[in-house]
Amino acid sequence: MQSNVELSIVMPCLNEAETLARCIEKARTGLERAGVRGEVIVADNGSTDGSQAIGQKLGARVVPVKAKGYGSALRGGIEAAAGKWIIMGDADDSYDFSSITGFVQKLREGFDLVMGCRMPRGGGTVMPGAMPWKNRWLGNPVLSFIGRLFFKCPAQDFHCGLRGFTKAAYEKMELQTTGMEFASEMVIKSTFKSLRIAEVPITLHKDGRSRPPHLKPWRDGWRHLRFMLIYSPRWLFLVPGLLLAAVSAVVSLVLALKGRFAVGNVVLDVGTLAVACMTVVIGVQLTAFAFFTKVFAVAEGLLPEDPKFNRVFRVFTLEKGIVFGLFVLLGGAVLLGRAVWIWKLAGYGELSYADNLRRLIPAVTLVMLAVQIIFSSFFMSVLGLKTAARKPPTLPEHGC
Repeated sequence: MQSNVELSIVMPCLNEAETLARCIEKARTGLERAGVRGEVIVADNGSTDGSQAIGQKLGARVVPVKAKGYGSALRGGIEAAAGKWIIMGDADDSYDFSSITGFVQKLREGFDLVMGCRMPRGGGTVMPGAMPWKNRWLGNPVLSFIGRLFFKCPAQDFHCGLRGFTKAAYEKMELQTTGMEFASEMVIKSTFKSLRIAEVPITLHKDGRSRPPHLKPWRDGWRHLRFMLIYSPRWLFLVPGLLLAAVSAVVSLVLALKGRFAVGNVVLDVGTLAVACMTVVIGVQLTAFAFFTKVFAVAEGLLPEDPKFNRVFRVFTLEKGIVFGLFVLLGGAVLLGRAVWIWKLAGYGELSYADNLRRLIPAVTLVMLAVQIIFSSFFMSVLGLKTAARKPPTLPEHGC
């Protein structure tokens, strides 16, 4: 019988006895309406309320999953699925499995991932009491915006739990997470793999449970955000680093050359110069972290190959990094030597505190930057060697 299955509906389950029967019945109705041969899989994650018996009684295939976590339960159910298409959704009766025809149509059209959209901006509907205000007006819009910005994902509702995909696409995704991040990883990996993504408007209903949901908005929202940041070194490190370094470098240069000046009632002097130089160093370090993370993530298969990034490696070699660092070091040494010379002319006596710091702070900042650049170049070279050993065509042996 499983050889005739086209679509598998997978429901992760942890003590859902109150709502599981309705979900299974709606799933059966949905399969019939969509005109597709299918099965219902209950991926049970250790229920103690009799959910397994309910699933078996109603003809669902109950798949026990020992490893705890939302992602683990879904992975166990998906891997056991017989269908070439899979639709996943929670077993709390918040999603209407009887209305899956739109998902099936998109899958038949050749889309790899079909996301449900609960939000009005994508044509969806949120019924009264179905979504807490902090999820609807804060968490979901912010995380969906970040998902589209970081990963160029077309989805309007990045974290909708009702979604369909092909078994072949799921295997290409190579998902690894076991918790709530599973939903984010699926969308991110689909985008990385250039899979075809569509979105179907749905209605989110108030769940039918009498107990609190498993989802913890603040904790799980942070887990999703953290996961997206980790998978985007560009936005976690590179963009903030370049902005910090560029803006602070301009401020430092103006203060070092012009001296103190006022902006309205605010006077900027040597203290501001010290802070600006500090943020230049931080910005350069963040930029280096972006490159370190990118090389490591590509080498470990966590991020896809990036042609633009590879071109950077062909231009900036270890030797060029060392030479650039030495030029910066020379600049710092010249400024430091000038400061010592001025001190000598004063008979090594007392100097103007502000004027002396205005000479010394840029000098020592350049020395620190030089050290960062030179040794970061060596470290990048080590990472490049490791990556080149795994994927010879991608990174040169002395990539920086």
